[in-house]
Amino acid sequence: MSIEMRRATINDLPRIVEIYNSTIESRLVTADTEPVTVESRTEWFLNHSDKRPIFLFLKNNAVAGWLSFETFYGRPAYGKTVEISLYLDESFRGVGLGDYAVTEMKRIANELNIETLLAFTFSHNTRALKLFMKHGFMTYGELPDVAIMDGNYYSLTILGCKIGGSTDGEH
Repeated sequence: MSIEMRRATINDLPRIVEIYNSTIESRLVTADTEPVTVESRTEWFLNHSDKRPIFLFLKNNAVAGWLSFETFYGRPAYGKTVEISLYLDESFRGVGLGDYAVTEMKRIANELNIETLLAFTFSHNTRALKLFMKHGFMTYGELPDVAIMDGNYYSLTILGCKIGGSTDGEH
């Protein structure tokens, strides 16, 4: 599969929001229950930087998905840890884009001097869990029944992956 990757610009925000909103109805990917707007996501977008970027994945010049790195918990001691978000357009799921995206995510994290990636994934999203675990993520914990959508309770699995360096806590 021929995929290109580039940094997102503010002009890409409508497409980023469109892909994000396409995942809401499934109740598999996000805890948002109603579509978000470009206006409501502008501050989120602008809070990203060279050290915490957003990337787009393009197939035949069409935006097929996006990846963001976000500061985790906002305390200095967590400076080398980031939360990642990965969203794929429905028409590009199941064709290898996720594998490519997670591989690139880890490469970029290494370049950004990030040591730990965290992914917060609904526990019933087995497809995402398998994708991340295939690429070296481990279960760091689970938050049982923390989300309520449509009267149903959902658990959240916290996945983590060490990038380079030691995995035993000693650096």
